[in-house]
Amino acid sequence: MKKIIDPGCRKKTLTLIDNIVYAVRTDPEGKKLELKMSVLLQNGNSEMKLAVGEDDPKEDHSPKPALIWIPGGGWRGADKNQMLGEMAEFARAGYVVASIYYRSSAQGHFPDQLIDVKTAIRFLRAHAGQYEINPEKIGVFGRSAGGHLAAFAAMNTDDYDNEGGWEGYSSKVQACCDMFGPVDILANMEMEEKKFADPAFRWHKVEDTHGGAFLGGDPATMKERAVKASPVNFVSPSMCPIQIFHGDNDPIVPVEVSSDRLYEKICKAGLEDRAEYYVVSHGGHGSREFFQDSVKQIMIDFFDRQLK
Repeated sequence: MKKIIDPGCRKKTLTLIDNIVYAVRTDPEGKKLELKMSVLLQNGNSEMKLAVGEDDPKEDHSPKPALIWIPGGGWRGADKNQMLGEMAEFARAGYVVASIYYRSSAQGHFPDQLIDVKTAIRFLRAHAGQYEINPEKIGVFGRSAGGHLAAFAAMNTDDYDNEGGWEGYSSKVQACCDMFGPVDILANMEMEEKKFADPAFRWHKVEDTHGGAFLGGDPATMKERAVKASPVNFVSPSMCPIQIFHGDNDPIVPVEVSSDRLYEKICKAGLEDRAEYYVVSHGGHGSREFFQDSVKQIMIDFFDRQLK
């Protein structure tokens, strides 16, 4: 059977550039630790360039807004590419999507992870031309622990801007999507403490919890330090527009001790016009409801309004 087809060329080609080193740190044992990111973008037909010596003339190499995906994993470390398959829609919508690895709680304690996120933002601005990025239009999004760090970056504080590398560039972001992030670590710790007496509960000491491992140090001062590690306490007019998603059936980070509190703080600060808050019916902690096409479209529409 022979047929002639005319598929057109509306769909653009995606390219993945992997293992880009954006910073070098030292781990607790004194060994060099390379922090890497992956970049997914529409920047031409890579294999065509190799085979033919030139790109498809239909490709568009104009600067694009960028989104930095911050993985979750309880701050204990997550593969930067683990969720990359879910990012294709954002790249197809015209975004440069960078997915980053940041130091785990075994490799560093707060604020190390936030320093890494801010460094990644500055790195992309420093290399905007190389990755076809509009440096004035950078957003962040993440799930769980990554949602916490995305929300913290969204506060656009000046803290830690002189650490980590690429200090000559801004770490400010123009949009954020926080997916069920534990944005009030103290409230989450106090919720978990009430369960320590239950033999079936996974933790029985505050230092063993995700938040405790993230903070490190003396357990006696963890609650005091948790306040400074919670973006809910840094809401100010410097905050960029933020979109929040949280499931009403989240057993790990209950909505009432996290996103409800963040939204309330935003409203009390008179910044309600900068926030979109979606409570996901039947949503657990990162369950499949969050990755349906309809939810992704809500996210893309939000980023389009803020970054395009």
